[in-house]
Amino acid sequence: MLLNIYLKELKDCFRDRRTLLLSVFLPIVMMTGLTLFYESLVSDGSDEIYTLAVDNTFEAEAERIFTSSPNIEIEAAQDPEKLVADGDAHAALVTDGLFSENIQNGVPASISIVGNSYSENSAYVISTASGALSALENTIVQERLQMEGMDASLVQPFIVEQKEISSEDGTINLLAMLIPLILSLAIGIGAGPAASDLFAGEKERKTMEALLMTPVNRSTLLTAKWLVISTIGVLTGFVTLIVVSLEIAFLTENLRNAVNFGGQFAEVIGFALLVTIVYSMFNGALLMLTSIIGKTIKESQSYSTPVMMIGMFPMMIISSIGVNELTVQHFAIPILNLFSVLKELTVGVVNYEHLLIMLGTNLLCVAVFLIIGRMLFLKDKWVMN
Repeated sequence: MLLNIYLKELKDCFRDRRTLLLSVFLPIVMMTGLTLFYESLVSDGSDEIYTLAVDNTFEAEAERIFTSSPNIEIEAAQDPEKLVADGDAHAALVTDGLFSENIQNGVPASISIVGNSYSENSAYVISTASGALSALENTIVQERLQMEGMDASLVQPFIVEQKEISSEDGTINLLAMLIPLILSLAIGIGAGPAASDLFAGEKERKTMEALLMTPVNRSTLLTAKWLVISTIGVLTGFVTLIVVSLEIAFLTENLRNAVNFGGQFAEVIGFALLVTIVYSMFNGALLMLTSIIGKTIKESQSYSTPVMMIGMFPMMIISSIGVNELTVQHFAIPILNLFSVLKELTVGVVNYEHLLIMLGTNLLCVAVFLIIGRMLFLKDKWVMN
């Protein structure tokens, strides 16, 4: 009986075009947009051309300074600041017209970098210009010291070296945030419409009464509907992982180069799928409660929206935490443990203890939610509209 009800409800869900659109196609579109956005975010900008405006008198010197930056295009103008203000240049170098002469004569020279640090393109040009001018300054200082017969090491008494204990770069850490965020949003968005329709929708259409009159135990009915919600979440999660993996492999360069599972590809993929299933069960049980409480689909969706938004907070919490700094509490708190486990798996770390803690706490929450849902579903107050 449980299997028959499960298959019937699942078939009805996928027969509804609206549910199919919200459960499958909308998450794919959203995840594609997020993947491409993160790819552009980690791009170093070396493939794009940026415009740097300079004074007419400084054009030749600027061309020489930025020889090693082929993506910086020098544009001479009488008023470089105006080009930046009009959006025709990303940044500008403004001098007093005697910059080169002052340098040659040993007189302090002044130069200003004009730009908008809140603009990504402008900030890149400002950073590049600052680096190029710093290199020029060091070269001039060394030349002057040599002319005076002095050792250049006098102005550099020590050298600071920074060593990373982790072999991961910023891109893999960003990817470790991207995948859990995409997965949690996709599962929530995919299972949400089905959850609202299976309980609140039945009450709103006045079909719940007829359903309860059938010789089916209410607990069996509740379990079948929860399994349907969880199944749709699992399917959405699997489709999302497959789509995101294909997009990273074929549509991105920086994200693709950052992926390295440390020779544990099979284990990482297998546990990622297992985590997706368990989280879908947890999410399905939680959405089931919001649908039981809601009297209409609209009311149920109002209750379920905060559930989906909760997935944003774990990303903020662990975004600045290294993999070696994760503690037991990160794997024991539901939703947060999804981000923590997937962060480990993304960088190629398979910790069985952490996985068991994550799976155990989520399954415990599922059991609690099902008990609460059964208590509500046995009362006509919550199943009759």
